[in-house]
Amino acid sequence: MAKKRRPQTKAAGPRVANGEIPVVGAREPCPCGSGRRYKACHGREAAHAVTELVQRPFEGLPGECDWVALRELVPAATVELTLAEGLPEGVPSVTLATVLPMAWPALRRDNGTVLLGLQNDTPSGDISRDLADTLRRALTAEPGTPVAAERAPGDGPRLQDLLDPKGNFSPTLHEGFEFWLEDAANATGEVAASLERANAAAIPTARLTGVEAAYWCETPEKNHLRWVMSHPEEKLLDALARLHAAGASSLGENTRLVGSFRAHGLTVPVWDLPRGMSAEDTEKPAVDLAERLTEALASDAPLTPEQRRARGGLTNRQVTLS
Repeated sequence: MAKKRRPQTKAAGPRVANGEIPVVGAREPCPCGSGRRYKACHGREAAHAVTELVQRPFEGLPGECDWVALRELVPAATVELTLAEGLPEGVPSVTLATVLPMAWPALRRDNGTVLLGLQNDTPSGDISRDLADTLRRALTAEPGTPVAAERAPGDGPRLQDLLDPKGNFSPTLHEGFEFWLEDAANATGEVAASLERANAAAIPTARLTGVEAAYWCETPEKNHLRWVMSHPEEKLLDALARLHAAGASSLGENTRLVGSFRAHGLTVPVWDLPRGMSAEDTEKPAVDLAERLTEALASDAPLTPEQRRARGGLTNRQVTLS
């Protein structure tokens, strides 16, 4: 039996002919005059606008690839941020941090400096807008207080609006999370416990210096290189397949291109490395591979059957992180 439609009643308020629809209670009549409740009318559109996933939230920021790496791959790192309008009075600096104690979204220290956490869950589908909202609230928070998570306004600014587009983005990697505190040695209580747990779980990680956004890490069984790249995904996979089919996709003896991640609209190829291969040992092979990859990216020739098989293998071993 077909479900009967509930008869629509005329809205109590005046019809809005032009302009934006104001937000009212979810169960109240929609101000547009449709007769439906707000949540079933324009409220549905507003909710969708807030939750719709932004595929590349860091696009347009200096160091987009490093933003992705710090969000998904790097345990302990900081970056000093440059605001487009300069630092407000009483705020000596603003620093992006991979993680903050107690998973706080942001923290304003006693001396007025601001720490902004990157690896937190965000309430909407636009990480950039959520982080920008947290940053704005942190800039005006009382010194010595953390900043709680809140839903950002759907029309609020994004990081691209708040940060200097010409600012430098140079991550500093740390062995642990002592950067959380001005006096980490004397930390007590929950903060000390959180610091101890975080340090115990941190995987040794280093950023290569010869290429952009390539991060070496050490694990108990083998080491890895995870390299965030901004090339279009299909073009990059074709290029990697060309190299793989030619036996030129490795970083040397006993290394292997094993697949890739998808993260925030970018592709992150991953190589397995021998347990004894350090970050320093990986530098020159990575530079050499970057040169081979540049040549492969320039090719428009159709893939050969062997290259198509290699590409299929890479695609099958691709994991989406976000």
